[in-house]
Amino acid sequence: MTIKSDNRHLYLQVIDRLKKDIDKGVYKEKERLPSEFELSRQLGISRATLREALRILEEENRIVRRHGVGTFVNAKPLFSSGIEQLYSVTDMIRMAGMEPGTVFLSSSVHQPTDEDINRFNCTPDDDMTIIERVRTANGDPVVYCVDKIPTDLMPTSFTHQDRSIFSLLEENGGMYISYAVTHIEPAGYHEKVSPILGCEPETALLVLKQLHYDDKDQPILYSLNYFKADRFSFHVVRKRV
Repeated sequence: MTIKSDNRHLYLQVIDRLKKDIDKGVYKEKERLPSEFELSRQLGISRATLREALRILEEENRIVRRHGVGTFVNAKPLFSSGIEQLYSVTDMIRMAGMEPGTVFLSSSVHQPTDEDINRFNCTPDDDMTIIERVRTANGDPVVYCVDKIPTDLMPTSFTHQDRSIFSLLEENGGMYISYAVTHIEPAGYHEKVSPILGCEPETALLVLKQLHYDDKDQPILYSLNYFKADRFSFHVVRKRV
């Protein structure tokens, strides 16, 4: 099982070897790896080299190290999407071959905040409807969603069973979401969201803050979505200019 030397740094060879072993199922998802002592002995490398390889694998989200417990294989993301492609959460779950579901938490009407007034170009007298839900995939919670819509744009036909806000606005409100301005932020453990999504203490979250516009460039929906980072992966194609 020892590493066969080539011209690359040894820790890079270790990274490739461990990735291949994980991909082949030698080490399964959420399974604990052998101890550093045992793994370095199996690979014929020093523990310092192994630790550097494990550090990079953790940065790449392939493993997670739990202090005093051990090193575990992270689950592969079930959902992967190009961030330049605008899909509803419902569509993302369906494209992964899973059944989308909704756990409705609350719906309320509030006066707009200063940020809402700037986002939607509304007045302090214009109410905002706030919908709080958990989206599930095959029954498992994967996304915590907060959606804000100017109340005068909110279709009166909204029910707690509605799954896709996109579809609700398009089919019942006659508004077509054309694009969104998105900000992505990493987040650690969240006291409210993480327990709802069943996250382990070390499981990170990806927060997408999106302001959606219709085909007339009017802002109609602001969404705050918390994705389980071990289940969702986003990428973007960047072109040189």
